[in-house]
Amino acid sequence: MAQLNNFNANEIEPTADFSPIPAGQYVAMITASQMKPTKKGSGEYLELTFQVLEGDYKGRLLWMRLSLNHTTPTTAKIARGHLAAICRAVGVLTPRDSSELHNLPLVI
Repeated sequence: MAQLNNFNANEIEPTADFSPIPAGQYVAMITASQMKPTKKGSGEYLELTFQVLEGDYKGRLLWMRLSLNHTTPTTAKIARGHLAAICRAVGVLTPRDSSELHNLPLVI
């Protein structure tokens, strides 16, 4: 639970659009990353948060989960391929920490 410090929705204009952004290419950057355990506890995934930097959807957030440590080798291989593509796109080929991928623009 989180304290909302007397939040009053009557005083704030609600956000009207929570719909997904259309498929396409967007300039974005990773703003956050975290390793999390899988639901079954048998592996881990890297959760990446992207923020769109340009266009009609500027500021919108998108998430990606990469199952880097998974009981199914094919799943882990696919996730590592996606991570390799991200690393190449931002020019960080041997990151020691996912934070090294933050705040670098790429096309997603």
